[in-house]
Amino acid sequence: MRIAIIGTGKMGFWLAKKLCDENTVAVYDTDKQKMHGLEECATVLKELSELRSYAPELLINAVSLQNTVVAFESATPYLPKDCIITDVASIKECLQQYYNKCGFNFASVHPMFGPTFADMNSLKEENAIIIKESEKSGAEFFRAFFSKLGIRIFEYTFEEHDQMMAYTLTTPFAASLVFAACMDKTVVPGTTFARHKKLAQGLLSEDDNLLAEILFNKYSLNQLAKITSRIEFLKHIISNKDYTEAKRFFNNLRKNVG
Repeated sequence: MRIAIIGTGKMGFWLAKKLCDENTVAVYDTDKQKMHGLEECATVLKELSELRSYAPELLINAVSLQNTVVAFESATPYLPKDCIITDVASIKECLQQYYNKCGFNFASVHPMFGPTFADMNSLKEENAIIIKESEKSGAEFFRAFFSKLGIRIFEYTFEEHDQMMAYTLTTPFAASLVFAACMDKTVVPGTTFARHKKLAQGLLSEDDNLLAEILFNKYSLNQLAKITSRIEFLKHIISNKDYTEAKRFFNNLRKNVG
Protein backbone atom coordinates (compact mmCIF):
# COMPACT_ATOMS: atom_id res chain seq x y z
CA MET A 1 0.00 0.00 0.00
CA ARG A 2 1.13 3.57 -0.62
CA ILE A 3 1.12 5.30 2.76
CA ALA A 4 1.86 8.87 3.85
CA ILE A 5 2.58 9.74 7.48
CA ILE A 6 2.40 13.31 8.76
CA GLY A 7 4.07 13.87 12.11
CA THR A 8 7.24 11.91 12.87
CA GLY A 9 7.43 12.12 16.63
CA LYS A 10 7.85 8.90 18.62
CA MET A 11 4.79 7.11 17.24
CA GLY A 12 4.97 8.49 13.69
CA PHE A 13 8.66 7.59 13.42
CA TRP A 14 8.00 4.05 14.66
CA LEU A 15 5.07 3.58 12.27
CA ALA A 16 7.19 4.73 9.32
CA LYS A 17 9.94 2.26 10.20
CA LYS A 18 7.55 -0.66 10.64
CA LEU A 19 5.24 0.03 7.70
CA CYS A 20 8.02 0.52 5.16
CA ASP A 21 8.88 -3.19 5.40
CA GLU A 22 5.87 -4.12 3.25
CA ASN A 23 4.57 -0.78 1.95
CA THR A 24 5.70 2.33 0.12
CA VAL A 25 5.94 5.10 2.71
CA ALA A 26 6.33 8.88 2.55
CA VAL A 27 6.76 11.12 5.60
CA TYR A 28 6.23 14.79 6.35
CA ASP A 29 6.90 16.89 9.43
CA THR A 30 7.08 20.64 9.90
CA ASP A 31 10.21 19.94 11.98
CA LYS A 32 12.54 18.58 9.31
CA GLN A 33 15.00 17.33 11.93
CA LYS A 34 12.46 14.78 13.17
CA MET A 35 12.52 12.99 9.81
CA HIS A 36 16.25 12.38 10.07
CA GLY A 37 16.90 8.64 9.92
CA LEU A 38 13.88 7.86 7.74
CA GLU A 39 15.51 8.70 4.41
CA GLU A 40 16.64 5.11 3.84
CA CYS A 41 13.17 3.58 4.09
CA ALA A 42 10.76 6.39 3.19
CA THR A 43 10.30 9.29 0.83
CA VAL A 44 10.80 12.53 2.72
CA LEU A 45 8.34 15.19 1.62
CA LYS A 46 9.52 18.78 1.85
CA GLU A 47 6.02 20.26 1.48
CA LEU A 48 2.52 18.92 2.11
CA SER A 49 1.62 19.82 -1.46
CA GLU A 50 3.84 16.92 -2.60
CA LEU A 51 1.07 14.62 -1.40
CA ARG A 52 -0.72 15.43 -4.66
CA SER A 53 1.88 13.72 -6.83
CA TYR A 54 2.55 10.99 -4.26
CA ALA A 55 -1.19 10.13 -4.18
CA PRO A 56 -1.33 8.01 -1.02
CA GLU A 57 -3.95 5.32 -0.52
CA LEU A 58 -3.70 5.79 3.25
CA LEU A 59 -2.77 8.92 5.21
CA ILE A 60 -1.75 8.47 8.87
CA ASN A 61 -1.95 11.62 10.97
CA ALA A 62 0.44 11.23 13.92
CA VAL A 63 0.74 14.83 15.11
CA SER A 64 -0.35 15.92 18.60
CA LEU A 65 -4.09 15.82 19.29
CA GLN A 66 -4.45 19.59 19.48
CA ASN A 67 -3.02 19.84 15.94
CA THR A 68 -4.63 16.75 14.41
CA VAL A 69 -7.67 18.39 12.82
CA VAL A 70 -5.57 21.31 11.53
CA ALA A 71 -3.11 18.84 10.00
CA PHE A 72 -5.96 16.96 8.30
CA GLU A 73 -7.39 20.20 6.94
CA SER A 74 -3.95 21.16 5.59
CA ALA A 75 -3.34 17.78 3.96
CA THR A 76 -6.72 16.74 2.53
CA PRO A 77 -6.76 19.25 -0.38
CA TYR A 78 -3.82 17.31 -1.84
CA LEU A 79 -5.25 13.81 -1.33
CA PRO A 80 -7.08 11.55 -3.79
CA LYS A 81 -10.75 11.31 -2.88
CA ASP A 82 -10.44 7.57 -2.24
CA CYS A 83 -7.58 8.01 0.24
CA ILE A 84 -8.38 6.66 3.71
CA ILE A 85 -7.38 9.11 6.44
CA THR A 86 -6.31 7.82 9.84
CA ASP A 87 -5.48 9.14 13.28
CA VAL A 88 -3.62 7.45 16.14
CA ALA A 89 -4.80 9.88 18.83
CA SER A 90 -5.24 8.96 22.49
CA ILE A 91 -8.56 10.86 22.79
CA LYS A 92 -11.14 10.82 20.00
CA GLU A 93 -13.90 13.33 20.81
CA CYS A 94 -12.98 16.12 18.38
CA LEU A 95 -11.99 13.65 15.66
CA GLN A 96 -15.40 12.01 15.54
CA GLN A 97 -16.91 15.41 14.77
CA TYR A 98 -14.30 16.05 12.06
CA TYR A 99 -14.77 12.68 10.37
CA ASN A 100 -18.53 13.15 10.22
CA LYS A 101 -18.12 16.12 7.89
CA CYS A 102 -14.75 15.67 6.14
CA GLY A 103 -15.94 13.67 3.12
CA PHE A 104 -13.17 11.04 3.36
CA ASN A 105 -13.31 7.43 4.48
CA PHE A 106 -11.44 7.06 7.76
CA ALA A 107 -9.90 4.58 10.14
CA SER A 108 -9.26 5.61 13.74
CA VAL A 109 -6.85 3.56 15.84
CA HIS A 110 -5.04 3.89 19.15
CA PRO A 111 -1.80 1.95 19.77
CA MET A 112 -1.86 1.49 23.55
CA PHE A 113 1.91 1.41 23.84
CA GLY A 114 4.78 3.79 23.32
CA PRO A 115 8.56 4.06 23.26
CA THR A 116 8.81 5.16 26.90
CA PHE A 117 7.64 1.93 28.53
CA ALA A 118 7.11 -0.65 25.78
CA ASP A 119 9.79 -2.69 24.06
CA MET A 120 9.02 -1.51 20.54
CA ASN A 121 10.90 -4.48 19.07
CA SER A 122 8.76 -7.01 20.92
CA LEU A 123 5.13 -5.95 21.25
CA LYS A 124 3.50 -9.27 22.03
CA GLU A 125 0.84 -8.84 24.72
CA GLU A 126 0.64 -5.09 24.07
CA ASN A 127 -2.77 -3.69 23.10
CA ALA A 128 -4.27 -1.58 20.34
CA ILE A 129 -7.77 -0.24 19.75
CA ILE A 130 -9.61 0.04 16.45
CA ILE A 131 -12.64 2.32 16.48
CA LYS A 132 -15.79 0.48 15.36
CA GLU A 133 -16.98 3.29 13.09
CA SER A 134 -13.84 2.96 10.95
CA GLU A 135 -14.18 2.18 7.24
CA LYS A 136 -13.90 -1.58 6.71
CA SER A 137 -10.79 -1.80 4.52
CA GLY A 138 -8.90 0.68 6.69
CA ALA A 139 -9.80 -1.26 9.83
CA GLU A 140 -8.72 -4.51 8.18
CA PHE A 141 -5.35 -3.00 7.23
CA PHE A 142 -4.58 -2.09 10.83
CA ARG A 143 -5.99 -5.35 12.16
CA ALA A 144 -3.53 -7.23 9.96
CA PHE A 145 -0.67 -4.89 10.87
CA PHE A 146 -1.22 -5.16 14.64
CA SER A 147 -1.86 -8.91 14.50
CA LYS A 148 1.41 -9.58 12.70
CA LEU A 149 3.24 -7.89 15.58
CA GLY A 150 1.40 -10.02 18.16
CA ILE A 151 -0.57 -7.04 19.47
CA ARG A 152 -3.95 -7.75 21.04
CA ILE A 153 -6.77 -5.85 19.34
CA PHE A 154 -9.87 -4.39 20.95
CA GLU A 155 -12.75 -2.59 19.28
CA TYR A 156 -14.71 0.30 20.78
CA THR A 157 -16.94 3.07 19.52
CA PHE A 158 -15.58 6.62 19.73
CA GLU A 159 -17.47 7.25 22.97
CA GLU A 160 -16.56 3.90 24.52
CA HIS A 161 -12.92 4.57 23.71
CA ASP A 162 -12.76 7.90 25.54
CA GLN A 163 -14.61 6.48 28.54
CA MET A 164 -12.13 3.62 28.68
CA MET A 165 -9.17 6.00 28.41
CA ALA A 166 -10.35 7.91 31.47
CA TYR A 167 -10.08 4.65 33.39
CA THR A 168 -6.95 3.09 31.88
CA LEU A 169 -4.87 6.25 31.34
CA THR A 170 -6.16 9.08 33.53
CA THR A 171 -6.10 6.91 36.66
CA PRO A 172 -2.43 5.81 36.49
CA PHE A 173 -1.36 9.20 35.11
CA ALA A 174 -2.99 10.98 38.05
CA ALA A 175 -1.46 8.58 40.56
CA SER A 176 2.04 9.13 39.17
CA LEU A 177 1.62 12.90 38.89
CA VAL A 178 0.40 13.22 42.48
CA PHE A 179 3.27 11.00 43.65
CA ALA A 180 5.76 13.25 41.83
CA ALA A 181 4.12 16.37 43.27
CA CYS A 182 4.66 15.05 46.80
CA MET A 183 8.27 13.93 46.35
CA ASP A 184 10.88 15.13 48.81
CA LYS A 185 14.46 14.83 47.57
CA THR A 186 15.72 14.32 51.11
CA VAL A 187 13.86 11.00 51.42
CA VAL A 188 15.91 7.80 51.45
CA PRO A 189 13.78 5.62 49.16
CA GLY A 190 12.81 2.04 49.85
CA THR A 191 12.13 -0.45 47.04
CA THR A 192 8.46 0.45 46.60
CA PHE A 193 9.23 4.17 46.58
CA ALA A 194 11.99 3.67 44.00
CA ARG A 195 9.64 1.73 41.70
CA HIS A 196 7.01 4.43 41.90
CA LYS A 197 9.65 7.06 41.23
CA LYS A 198 10.78 5.20 38.11
CA LEU A 199 7.19 5.10 36.84
CA ALA A 200 6.77 8.82 37.47
CA GLN A 201 10.03 9.60 35.70
CA GLY A 202 8.95 7.56 32.69
CA LEU A 203 5.58 9.28 32.55
CA LEU A 204 7.12 12.74 32.80
CA SER A 205 9.49 11.95 29.94
CA GLU A 206 6.43 11.90 27.66
CA ASP A 207 5.48 14.92 25.59
CA ASP A 208 3.59 17.57 27.58
CA ASN A 209 0.87 17.72 24.92
CA LEU A 210 0.23 13.98 25.26
CA LEU A 211 -0.08 14.23 29.04
CA ALA A 212 -2.48 17.14 28.75
CA GLU A 213 -4.54 15.37 26.07
CA ILE A 214 -5.14 12.41 28.36
CA LEU A 215 -6.03 14.56 31.36
CA PHE A 216 -8.31 16.88 29.36
CA ASN A 217 -10.50 13.96 28.25
CA LYS A 218 -14.06 15.00 29.14
CA TYR A 219 -14.47 11.81 31.19
CA SER A 220 -11.34 12.41 33.30
CA LEU A 221 -12.99 14.49 36.00
CA ASN A 222 -15.47 11.73 36.84
CA GLN A 223 -12.59 9.30 37.20
CA LEU A 224 -10.63 11.72 39.36
CA ALA A 225 -13.70 12.16 41.59
CA LYS A 226 -13.65 8.39 42.22
CA ILE A 227 -9.98 8.60 43.12
CA THR A 228 -10.44 11.46 45.57
CA SER A 229 -13.41 9.72 47.21
CA ARG A 230 -11.25 6.62 47.81
CA ILE A 231 -8.47 8.80 49.24
CA GLU A 232 -10.96 10.43 51.61
CA PHE A 233 -12.13 6.99 52.72
CA LEU A 234 -8.53 5.92 53.31
CA LYS A 235 -7.96 9.07 55.38
CA HIS A 236 -11.04 8.13 57.43
CA ILE A 237 -9.62 4.67 58.14
CA ILE A 238 -6.24 6.10 59.11
CA SER A 239 -7.63 8.82 61.35
CA ASN A 240 -9.72 6.25 63.26
CA LYS A 241 -6.95 3.61 63.31
CA ASP A 242 -9.67 1.14 62.38
CA TYR A 243 -7.90 -2.20 61.83
CA THR A 244 -11.11 -4.05 60.97
CA GLU A 245 -12.05 -1.53 58.28
CA ALA A 246 -8.46 -1.43 57.03
CA LYS A 247 -8.39 -5.22 56.57
CA ARG A 248 -11.72 -5.09 54.75
CA PHE A 249 -10.38 -2.30 52.54
CA PHE A 250 -7.16 -4.20 51.74
CA ASN A 251 -9.09 -7.39 50.89
CA ASN A 252 -11.34 -5.45 48.48
CA LEU A 253 -8.23 -3.99 46.84
CA ARG A 254 -6.72 -7.46 46.43
CA LYS A 255 -9.87 -8.57 44.64
CA ASN A 256 -9.70 -5.50 42.38
CA VAL A 257 -6.14 -6.24 41.27
CA GLY A 258 -6.72 -9.97 40.92
